[in-house]
Amino acid sequence: MENHHEVLIIGAGTAGIMVAAQLLKKNAKADIAIIDPAETHYYQPAWTLVGAGTFDFKQTARPMSSVMPKGVTWIKEYATGFEPENNSVSTDKGSYTYDVLVVAPGLVMAPELIEGLPEALERKTAVSNYTDPEEVWRQIKNFKGGNAVFTQPTTPIKCGGAPQKIAYLAADYFEKHGLKDKTNVVFATPGSVIFGVKPIAHTLMEVINRYDIHLKTHYAPIKIDSDNKEITFKSVAPAENMCVINEGNALEERMEGDSTIKMPFDLLHLAPPQQAPKFVRESNLVNDAGWLNVDTGTLQHKYFENIFGLGDVAALPTAKTGAAIRKQVPVVVENIDRVLKRNGVSDKIYNGYSSCPLVTGYGKMVLAEFDYTNTFTPDPKLKQMLVFNSDKEHWRLWMLKKYMLPYLYWNKMMKGEQV
Repeated sequence: MENHHEVLIIGAGTAGIMVAAQLLKKNAKADIAIIDPAETHYYQPAWTLVGAGTFDFKQTARPMSSVMPKGVTWIKEYATGFEPENNSVSTDKGSYTYDVLVVAPGLVMAPELIEGLPEALERKTAVSNYTDPEEVWRQIKNFKGGNAVFTQPTTPIKCGGAPQKIAYLAADYFEKHGLKDKTNVVFATPGSVIFGVKPIAHTLMEVINRYDIHLKTHYAPIKIDSDNKEITFKSVAPAENMCVINEGNALEERMEGDSTIKMPFDLLHLAPPQQAPKFVRESNLVNDAGWLNVDTGTLQHKYFENIFGLGDVAALPTAKTGAAIRKQVPVVVENIDRVLKRNGVSDKIYNGYSSCPLVTGYGKMVLAEFDYTNTFTPDPKLKQMLVFNSDKEHWRLWMLKKYMLPYLYWNKMMKGEQV
């Protein structure tokens, strides 16, 4: 059957390409197909640097054909639904069956979950590194002073640190260009702390104080008024959220007895709310929160043993990053191999490792590596780079972010090599 494949992968992002490439390293003749209509593959971690004018956006994009592993069948269609009982996936053009399915379509931006945000992004009254990093740089470069507000939503987001990284870079840029005295930089987060890993949070609070950033915790953005350039936040009770903010100033207006706060802005950057793609959310493969319902250790679906999920779509209580995928892929590849041979799953499990390279200024970075318990777990290999405390700011970590990681991504990770 030409529409049947041993391993069917939905999504040709970091997760899908890495799973296919590593499976082919194990078995060059493996029958693998990837469903993804995209013609371009982006290295999204560099978009933070694009937004700060220190990385060329064109360098983050490559033709999908250049990263698609040789030997993989590329199905350039949109996945539209699942029939897991029949081992079948439907697309906009047909349907495909599989022995093992890997669900890795990533997540989608959902600006409509904040009132006025779709319009604000369209009118460019709000900007986002998640959608248009080149516009972010244009606005930072042309900023003349006033309130520069940076915030993030209550939904899980990819790269939990990204909304604050651009705040630090902007604050650094404003200071270097003599705008510090004319500017209030605000970082507002629904979370209770700036970051959920203690040694990292300690360093980030020093960074926030150095730039005089007004940190607002428990602030959830609910509405953007583009005409009046005003954002409304709702005060939220402390919730488990990986990112945070500090005590602030009198930039805001609160009504007596009201839990909403209005804040005027001259520059507004935010991460849009994010969710699993619609065809995943509306399937029977998700948990109550709408994310792919997989075992947090084996990454096997909780109800269908020949389905695996990883990357941003998976319901895993850790940060959604490419670094997390790097550690998830070998577990999934091992388990696919075992399920195909009917050997059950391996006892090798994913421990929730993720990593947020937190850029704290031009030429400075902290590297937050952690697991499901939010324990700081620095990579011993950093010592080879002469970085002995990756929870402190270091120029060598900036070099890692700007030069080494993109190189490793395109030349090693995309080719199925373990890094």
